[in-house]
Amino acid sequence: MNFLAHLLLSGDDEEVIVGNYVGDFIKGRLTGDKIIGWTDSFLLGVKLHRHIDMFTDEHPTVREAKRKAALVLGKTAGIATDIYFDYFLAKYFNQFCSESLEDYSARMYQVIRENDPLIPVHMKSMVRTMIKQDWLNTYRTLDGIRLTFSRLSGRADFLSVLNLAEEDLEANEPFYHDKFSTFFPLLQAEASRFISEHGN
Repeated sequence: MNFLAHLLLSGDDEEVIVGNYVGDFIKGRLTGDKIIGWTDSFLLGVKLHRHIDMFTDEHPTVREAKRKAALVLGKTAGIATDIYFDYFLAKYFNQFCSESLEDYSARMYQVIRENDPLIPVHMKSMVRTMIKQDWLNTYRTLDGIRLTFSRLSGRADFLSVLNLAEEDLEANEPFYHDKFSTFFPLLQAEASRFISEHGN
């Protein structure tokens, strides 16, 4: 899952939301020295992020989507399918949230700004760019997805193949949408269960 999905799966607690949002930028074991100063809610958000990623990676429906994407994208298929699923989430956002995507995105950007002290220093530049370029709203169009993959493809040589991802998504959109539609409600239920069982 990419940023939009992680945010939406976090519930209403702002520190859980931010912990989930920054999860990719916190590496290694969550040992006592690493989590000094963290609130229980922020720690829950980081743990939720890792659980979402594990549940997603291990799910057979997602593995089917990755196998399809790998035919074109090789080892970057997992990155691509995360973004494909955010595309479908953004495109059909009203099926999963009572707010419009525009209103939800604006609210999340405000939550992120107001909780800036929780954002890892090495993530802050990306966060500023994300808000300025309004990434959450760009996920819902193929043009926006093309821009997303263009940004990613320039980060490392092995990612250059992601320039083909938008074409793969467009050519196989019904297949990937079916996988998303099957999987995402299951992920919503799993994230809700995790929060309720591990929260205060």
